[in-house]
Amino acid sequence: ITMASEAVAVLLLVFLSGSTFGIKLEGNGYTDVLIAINPVVPENPLLIKRIKDMVSDASSVLFTATEGKFYFEEITILVPPNWSQGDYGRTKTETYEKANIVINEENRAYGDQPYTLQYGQCGSESRYTHLTTKFMLDDELIKLYGPRGKVLVHEWAHLRWGVYDENDDGQPFYKGAHGGIQATRCSVELYGFSYGDSRRTFLEPFFLRVYAVFLNCIILSFDKLLFMYTLKVTRFCSKKTHNREAPNAQNRMCDNRDVMDVIFTSSVDAKANVQPLKGPHPAPRFTVMQRGQRVVCLVLDVSGSMHGSRILQQQQAASLFLTTIVEDNSYVGIVTFTNYATTLKPLTVIHREESRTQLVNYLPVEAIGGTDICKGLKKGFEELCKDNGNTMGDEIILLTDGESELDCVSEVKESGAIVNTIALGPSANKELKRMSEISGGKYFYASDNLDQTELVNVFASLTTTNGDFTHQTILLDSSGMKRKGILNGTVSVDHTVGNKTTFLVLHESQSPEDIEIKSPSGQIYDFIDFQPSSISKTHSLVIQGTAETGDWTYTIKNTLSDQSITITITSRAVSEAIPPVTVKAYMSQQSIDGSKPMLVYAEVNQKGVPVILADVMATLESDAGDQYQLELLDNGAGADAFRNDGIYSRFFTTSKKGRYNLKVKVQRKDKGKNNGQVRLKRHSVAPYVPGYVIKGKSPIVMNPPKPPFSEDDLQDDVGSFTRTAIGESFSVSLPPDLNAEIEEDKVMLTWTAPGEDMDQGTEVGFQVSPEGGD
Repeated sequence: ITMASEAVAVLLLVFLSGSTFGIKLEGNGYTDVLIAINPVVPENPLLIKRIKDMVSDASSVLFTATEGKFYFEEITILVPPNWSQGDYGRTKTETYEKANIVINEENRAYGDQPYTLQYGQCGSESRYTHLTTKFMLDDELIKLYGPRGKVLVHEWAHLRWGVYDENDDGQPFYKGAHGGIQATRCSVELYGFSYGDSRRTFLEPFFLRVYAVFLNCIILSFDKLLFMYTLKVTRFCSKKTHNREAPNAQNRMCDNRDVMDVIFTSSVDAKANVQPLKGPHPAPRFTVMQRGQRVVCLVLDVSGSMHGSRILQQQQAASLFLTTIVEDNSYVGIVTFTNYATTLKPLTVIHREESRTQLVNYLPVEAIGGTDICKGLKKGFEELCKDNGNTMGDEIILLTDGESELDCVSEVKESGAIVNTIALGPSANKELKRMSEISGGKYFYASDNLDQTELVNVFASLTTTNGDFTHQTILLDSSGMKRKGILNGTVSVDHTVGNKTTFLVLHESQSPEDIEIKSPSGQIYDFIDFQPSSISKTHSLVIQGTAETGDWTYTIKNTLSDQSITITITSRAVSEAIPPVTVKAYMSQQSIDGSKPMLVYAEVNQKGVPVILADVMATLESDAGDQYQLELLDNGAGADAFRNDGIYSRFFTTSKKGRYNLKVKVQRKDKGKNNGQVRLKRHSVAPYVPGYVIKGKSPIVMNPPKPPFSEDDLQDDVGSFTRTAIGESFSVSLPPDLNAEIEEDKVMLTWTAPGEDMDQGTEVGFQVSPEGGD
């Protein structure tokens, strides 16, 4: 790409780079690295020790590989809430879903092989690294994948810096540019000889290729024992050693650039301009923590601007949260604020339906007065203190439609509580996003149009998880309209969900004339089967037992032309033994200034195994009412890094500033065998070592064969399903439409214009060269 075209590309309005996920680089040391253990893992003190040993070893490997520039400084280990034998500290804002590294049982896609869920562009951070309990505890796996510290550094390069594998299991060899068969490997300086045994003939470059993914590129010596594991690491691949002709993911995704170049010019750490540390690096410091029961306080705006439809909308959305979303055994309180703050309901434990109903009855129905957000927050903190004397690790859900001075930022930060903020309507304080960022919470913008279900969707997304999704409420679908007529549709209930399936109908002034829900077998649920609430103007139907698998249809008759009618369908996992299909929606950045592309992502999987061949539609709406719909694709082209990996992606371009919300709807219709099934596309993985040579001896000592992954084993047909996911809101601020730069005797003009930008349009730029004069 030319320098001129690079200047043009700066104005491309799209979405990239992953979020920081809490990791910080302070000087040369990484802090706030979160390692979380899944609750399916039995309590084992040895596992904690192995994690500490692995990170300590990895810190030295990382320090050497980056020529003294990086090491691990502070690590938090989050143990499951069901562990009881240790003296664990209490979490602040650390949660399982924020983990950078997860320790879990094996899954069907990867077995015990370490991997990183990586689907961003080159140089972008990845979602998380996955390690299994067996990998951490069974030393036999060191023979298969190498020392744990080196494996972690390999995965860290995927996770933090967005570099890709330089080996390729699908194409382990290639024909070199000057003839001869070459191993697909990192360094052009790796050579070897043929070895044979009674079973197979192997090439030593093949072994080098397997472990030299982008680490171990320069070999200094061999130790006495294992050939593969004692390669001496000096640095990552550099321009001098990088193999530009190898047909691997690093060359394809990073335009043939070497790893060191990506780290120091394109990654999240590039701008830090880190200099090598003088002297040895300090040892990592570890903190072991545990999250308790969820404790949350709703802090709700009841100022005069909330009067009318907004107070009703708040009541309906909060009712859904209290009756369906918040987890059993959680503690919930309700605070309201205007110019002052009031506690409507102290912390109440959720243990029966009666406690949920009681909380709903305390929701505010009137609005009058001014707005003081900080008084509401302070009152919320007071309530959160009443369970154990502090707010550490507790949670606030703040909703407001107005503006007021936010002079309590320091108190929010010092509280140790997570503050989720919801901006309702276009006038809500734009600094709410900052409140969420400093506290580790989420930020949402929702329009005040009742027919668009945005606020209800936000509250439906406010779940929390410890890694076990079988007890979490899942949003299947939501839709609405504002006109006289019929609202109808179909929602597919698959075999992974079906418990506590709820149909919630919301209206404004007058109840719908008729409601009909039809099950796949033809059973009809009509108006009299719904539980009405005249206060919150809702009608709810909970299907008893397990809902039938298949297509459910709904029909709602609205007799008023100016009334909004909506329906929201939720469900839970069919059992603890069957993990549900889940969807997560992300933007690649939460604040966009036009300097990087924007991408929309939807991650669809069943316990880590990708779900493919679904129809995925993203809807993005600004606070000015501009709406965009994008079909997200899993085709390995354009914004999508890999085909059939269950990650659906698309570039998003806009020329309009503002706050945007994100909704993703996933649907799939079962069309028979081998269509729309769970399949495997393996992400960035730790390389498997097929064998090794003991120095001075022959032949090769073979490792056990890598566990095979049959496509048939992975094709557990999920069938037809429907899911809806809400992503955090994001803000867009754009550079001027026209930019002019003087380059010697030329003027470089760049601007945005409709056309084929990334997935969708074109940027335009040209040079103006003055003739005969200045």
